[in-house]
Amino acid sequence: MLEQATLERAGLARRLAASTYESLLLAAIVLIASFVLLAAPGMPGAPSAGQRLALPEPDARLLEFLVVFVACGVYCAGLWSNGRRSLPMQTWHLRLLRQGRAPGIERAVLRYVAWWIGPACALAAYAMLQPLGHGRWGAALLALNYAWALVDPDRQFLHDRIAGTRLVRVEGAG
Repeated sequence: MLEQATLERAGLARRLAASTYESLLLAAIVLIASFVLLAAPGMPGAPSAGQRLALPEPDARLLEFLVVFVACGVYCAGLWSNGRRSLPMQTWHLRLLRQGRAPGIERAVLRYVAWWIGPACALAAYAMLQPLGHGRWGAALLALNYAWALVDPDRQFLHDRIAGTRLVRVEGAG
């Protein structure tokens, strides 16, 4: 267990900066997973000259979503559990804790799944508002997990509140 005296609650700006950095790494994972899936049977290939780019069939889109979901989940849960830290966490001197200890894999998976609340709400809002011509407003819910920190008494993100985790600032931690 880390000494409580060495722990300082990470500020909102620091956590948002680390999340932005993390999103760049996750975008790379999404691109790699998507490129790997291009060779999968049933996925549309590159269009020939004069053809429009075809959307994959619903089954192929579901497969791609599941592969991306699992790939990002392995990255996040793997680097958020048992004292490991992702590159953004190291860069911004952050450590993920639960009751003063590094969370286990189960808690890291819960945090990752809870992170999807905002995107899931945004997709649902888009689906409901699109027939009315206002689907773009659903994108505002993408920020739900982070906007939660503005109303939370401890300034926790929604996914941290649900998982019972906290990002703390640890200077000089390797």
